[in-house]
Amino acid sequence: MATEASTSAAADAGGGSWVDGMSADNIKGLVLALSSSFFIGASFIVKKKGLKKAGASGVRAGVGGYSYLYEPLWWAGMITMIVGEVANFAAYAFAPAILVTPLGALSIIISAVLADIMLKEKLHIFGILGCVLCVVGSTTIVLHAPQEREIESVAEVWILATEPAFLFYATIVLATTFVLIFRFIPQYGQTHIMVYIGVCSLVGSLSVMSVKALGIALKLTFSGMNQLIYPQTWLFTTVVIACILTQMNYLNKALDTFNTAVVSPIYYTMFTSLTILASVIMFKDSSHLYLSEYLNMLMKMAMRLKEFLSDLLLKASLSDHQEPQNNFYQQQISSNLSHSFIRYN
Repeated sequence: MATEASTSAAADAGGGSWVDGMSADNIKGLVLALSSSFFIGASFIVKKKGLKKAGASGVRAGVGGYSYLYEPLWWAGMITMIVGEVANFAAYAFAPAILVTPLGALSIIISAVLADIMLKEKLHIFGILGCVLCVVGSTTIVLHAPQEREIESVAEVWILATEPAFLFYATIVLATTFVLIFRFIPQYGQTHIMVYIGVCSLVGSLSVMSVKALGIALKLTFSGMNQLIYPQTWLFTTVVIACILTQMNYLNKALDTFNTAVVSPIYYTMFTSLTILASVIMFKDSSHLYLSEYLNMLMKMAMRLKEFLSDLLLKASLSDHQEPQNNFYQQQISSNLSHSFIRYN
């Protein structure tokens, strides 16, 4: 017994493997998030092909058409995305959003590789480097993920969601979203990718918080503590449905108007950053951290910056033979990157 105790103590002192530092729930969330990324990454490509096919025989989604609803290929992409989102939904029930959301970087890699193969949107060396940086950033965040706080009821989540800080954040998000939809999309939607993606990302940060709350409610219900009797559970469900429908609508417009290899990295970066911010505000994921853990949080922020730069590399790696409607946008990105690189050197 003494030998076993000393061996265990030595292992603890040595730090053990990275898995030893994660809770069982975090590991479950990690596996679910990884599987989700594969399905979601593939769904971007299938939906894009469906949108192109539907646009050839009807009104394009980018100009307000919904002919893609009659295209089986688009529905195949939707089913693939739903499978991925279900896995993602389950991941939020087990692990904090700060761990789950950044793993979406893997979906960028999947979509970038499949775009090269299926959509002929070629990647060069910068694109490969961008994929590597995405993996490095996500891995670092996984290694420094905080433990999930214990929540005993959906009413407790409601208390967190109605605190002044998160209410202020939600108000800003909703106000900005309405301004984008009614003021900027009619004028700039066809020429500025950030308008569509801004709506998706802002609404997405609220949807993740609601999905997290709904996931906790279902997890507690299945464990014997019925949360379906609380009106808050159904309110969170309503918010999830409304947010997802909004995201789907404007993401389809973005995919139909701009290049897939441009849409997915920008969407991922904005969505992830806003989700982490919302998670920190609502669940106070950083309020109980010690100094070393604050340093880890700073490292995560550095990883977000690194992944943003890698996204720029991905966009700069698009080949010259892109869709005509995206050529000018690509040239702007490449020109800005080139000028910045020259000034830096």
